[in-house]
Amino acid sequence: MGRTYIVGETVGQYLSNLNLQGKTFVSGLLIGQCSSQKDYVILATRTPPKEEQNESPKHPKAKLDNLDEEWATEHANQVSRMLPGGLLVLGVFIVTTLEMGNEFQNTLRRLVFAVEKSLNKKRLWNFTEEEVSERVTLHICSSTKKILCRTYDIHDPKSSAKPADWKYQNGLSASWLSLECTVYINIHIPLSATSVSYTLEKNTKNGLARWAKQIENGVYLINGQVKDEDCELLEGQKKSSRGNTQATNHSFDVRVLTQLVLNSDHRSTATVQICSGSVNLKGAVKCRAYVHSNKPKVKDAVQAMKRDILNTVADRCEILFEDLVLNEIPEKKDSEKEFHILPHRVFVPILGSAVMLCDYKFGDESAEEIRDHFIEMLDHMIQIEDLEIAEEVNTACVSASVNTEASLDNTDDEQPKQPIKTTVVLKIQQNIGVIAAFAVAALAAGISFHYFSD
Repeated sequence: MGRTYIVGETVGQYLSNLNLQGKTFVSGLLIGQCSSQKDYVILATRTPPKEEQNESPKHPKAKLDNLDEEWATEHANQVSRMLPGGLLVLGVFIVTTLEMGNEFQNTLRRLVFAVEKSLNKKRLWNFTEEEVSERVTLHICSSTKKILCRTYDIHDPKSSAKPADWKYQNGLSASWLSLECTVYINIHIPLSATSVSYTLEKNTKNGLARWAKQIENGVYLINGQVKDEDCELLEGQKKSSRGNTQATNHSFDVRVLTQLVLNSDHRSTATVQICSGSVNLKGAVKCRAYVHSNKPKVKDAVQAMKRDILNTVADRCEILFEDLVLNEIPEKKDSEKEFHILPHRVFVPILGSAVMLCDYKFGDESAEEIRDHFIEMLDHMIQIEDLEIAEEVNTACVSASVNTEASLDNTDDEQPKQPIKTTVVLKIQQNIGVIAAFAVAALAAGISFHYFSD
């Protein structure tokens, strides 16, 4: 028996209303959440046209064979940045003017594998063995309204298509629980002299991979409590007269505790590496995750929050490096420090849904630009007044004054009494020096923790 996809009615309306405008096909992405029993689809968004072309529908098969995988995967990369924890690109859809034969499924198959491969390269985390590894392809014929839904196992390059059920359901968009967390980060990444051939972006990503282990191994408090991972998240909540837990608009506060020191009885090893500089990331980030309210486990909620923390930090760094390249900002001389404010997070609601998506905004970008980017990437209208700027920029923290620099250089593990609000700062220092990097040999039996949340 194939997988079942529970789809919000707004998704069905969107797909039905797609206008091909004389084109032979329109393709796009399906957004939602996987679970062991079924998957939930809450959003569909068409891939924006690469350029206006005078297409003739006389040879639809030839045009379909020319579907631009590179353009589609880049759209998937952009959209994935806009997804909070718990939501994924579940697959791809295509709407055609004519019914297509089985050979067309090869095109969809290549596309869904290309999208997943591209997204996986950027992640700081890995899927667990228990998680669903199937992704969906949906083909809709605009003239006959016939739907063909199939899945492929993305872990098996040779996997064949499996039939799947596509079912619409009322109220799906409101059946979500939200988790919110503010995480204070202070990440120091030495730039090894042996990796000078690597780009700064690659060195930073390697450093973030080490930090990611701290986040993965942290202890997560939900509403101030540590809960067994196999317990139901809504355990102890009030139930309605029908016996269902009332979870509408329910939000959970999450705090993260990370390992601070090891027991002195355990040995540790140290390595010394010659470094050409360092990168420091410091500030606070707003994190948000969503899980469907159908009997979610604590481990599902924690996993969604972990991935949002990792995604939002990695995405901001990637966006900053892209901005530096696009604006051709020159590198400073050796022994000089560079300060950059990473983009801050902006949330926006999906129409008629309890779920909010996000984007990233530099200080000099207007609300209109963010709105236009949402519309371009997600093909859904939003209003400027709906934008929720979760993090305010405090430009004073990147001034060249001695006091500010000293504040940024503070490597105390304790959270400052007045942290740098919610601004995330990336500091680059190019200098020749020796940095001792301590690699932990074993975990301690007694572990001390400190709050990584604010």
